[in-house]
Amino acid sequence: MSREEFFSKCEPSHPDRRIAALNLPIEGRTLVGGGLGPKEDSMRPATLFGAGLLLAISMPLRVFAGVAATLRVVAGRAGSSRNTTGALIPLMVGVQAWRTWLLATSAALGLQLFLAPYPARADGDDALAAAAVDGEVAHKQHMRLLFPEPTVGTQPTPPVIPQTVITSDPSGFLASFQPKGSTLTANNAFFQNLGTNGRTCFTCHEPQDGWGLSARDAKLRFALNPSDPLFRLVDGATCPSDNVSTPAAASAAYALLRNKGLIRIGLPMQSSMQFEVQSVADPYGCNTSPITGLTDPQSGTVSVYRRPLPTTNLGFLSTIMWDGRESDLFQQAIDATLTHAQGNASPTPEQQQQIVTFEGCTTADTPSQCASTPAGAGLFTAQLFDFQAGYLSANGAMGGPVALSTDVSSFFIGINDPLGLNPTGNPFSPTIFNLYNAFADSPVAAQAAIARGEQVFNSVPINITGVAGLNDVLNQPSIAGFCGTCHDTPNSGNHSVKAPLNIGVADAGALSPPALDVSGLPVFTVKCIAGPLAGQIFQVTDIGRAMFSGNCADIGKLKGPVLRGLAARAPYFHNGSASTLQAVVEFYDQRFGIGLTPQQKSDLAAFLNAL
Repeated sequence: MSREEFFSKCEPSHPDRRIAALNLPIEGRTLVGGGLGPKEDSMRPATLFGAGLLLAISMPLRVFAGVAATLRVVAGRAGSSRNTTGALIPLMVGVQAWRTWLLATSAALGLQLFLAPYPARADGDDALAAAAVDGEVAHKQHMRLLFPEPTVGTQPTPPVIPQTVITSDPSGFLASFQPKGSTLTANNAFFQNLGTNGRTCFTCHEPQDGWGLSARDAKLRFALNPSDPLFRLVDGATCPSDNVSTPAAASAAYALLRNKGLIRIGLPMQSSMQFEVQSVADPYGCNTSPITGLTDPQSGTVSVYRRPLPTTNLGFLSTIMWDGRESDLFQQAIDATLTHAQGNASPTPEQQQQIVTFEGCTTADTPSQCASTPAGAGLFTAQLFDFQAGYLSANGAMGGPVALSTDVSSFFIGINDPLGLNPTGNPFSPTIFNLYNAFADSPVAAQAAIARGEQVFNSVPINITGVAGLNDVLNQPSIAGFCGTCHDTPNSGNHSVKAPLNIGVADAGALSPPALDVSGLPVFTVKCIAGPLAGQIFQVTDIGRAMFSGNCADIGKLKGPVLRGLAARAPYFHNGSASTLQAVVEFYDQRFGIGLTPQQKSDLAAFLNAL
């Protein structure tokens, strides 16, 4: 069913979205009380108060309510050695009450609706990473004292997150699935205010954005309510010292968050680093001020700007955070509470466990820490419906989150690794995704395009050159590979081992990738003063993993994320430099000289949108 056909059968409800009064079956499954259940004797249709309402309601509610909130303010550090010490408001209150009522009503009726790369550290880097995070916590706590938040509101939160949540995105509809059933938000610290600035984890991690944050939503939320807890000086502004006293000033202060969905990360320079920051071209002055930034080339704080990662599909992770500085999700919850939420204290172990149980734990990577997390717990998110291709689980295809939730039990660190790190000894296969083989001979043009795009991802050869962390480590200037060489986890697409890489996304100056937009980001000129790269100079918008390892070889290195639910969370890459998935495809084609045809580019983008 095309987008036009879908909306032609709907009654107007909002200029951008309408509610469909249709019988819309989920192929192979039915929308029933607790979620997407297996098809049994027959496939039951979902009517207006099922799939139609489910699929179409999220955006109108976002527009009218302007709710939601954002940073993943998760839990503190109890037991840790690192306890670092007008006029829209009436409308917003009324609409939020309606939004909350509707969510509660939907849960009572059993409706499944909701309003709506990745380097980790090696074991030897744990102490360095801990020191970096300690410095990050200390910096943000200090900024809180120097630059108090002028406004503190509360985070609107629904009473229930149903087992299955379906929300709209620019390509169709995204679904999130909890195998263990619905979640009462009052009983889970993910949704509770653990800090001082009104933020919760839910502030920065909402279902309509794939449990991350889209620039589209950030911009809308600011327009509707500039006091939304998302917009806080500590890391939502380009610098904590920014002037937000007028609407125009606040708009400028939150420009990177509004336009690219970027959050400021402030990390300390450390004396053991092999490099110094010679200069920074910083349009916001945050890095160049001795109060908020660097005090000399080898001391002070470096501020970079990164996209919040999704809090879903976490069981597939081999690395936590873009640069891998967090050891496990429990510690990350502590650090997020003390930084993003500006908490006075760490969350309790019970609160940490609640957060991780809701998100899902990195069981394969940190089995001992995840031992108390129930098997099958967590969130799984994937695209369910495409406006052009229809249901992505139709005719034997395996799109959507339910199929994905069954894959996590077979994931282990090193699965399908291309460089011999698979503990089973099995050889690498470039066939990473097998979701849409059933669409290969489809008479529906959009379904056939998705299948062709999957084959482009799996089979088109790539001559991999100049990738720090791969070519240099292997001492091979050229490696014959595929997309799956770096995105090797089956049906997930992230790297199955800790593999921080620099593919050039952070490059600036003369090496700035022409397919990417890095405007508005600070540019660091970094000189190596020790180690095997001494004398070499880098120009980057993000120093990457080197900010905790201290090694010049790690400058610009970051991880690659899980590739599911992409359509909902533009822009892409850690710095938001690709506004669309078409821009992502164009970057890779130019960067590695792949030579994709226009048809292959279009098909590959269609496939990525269907993940």
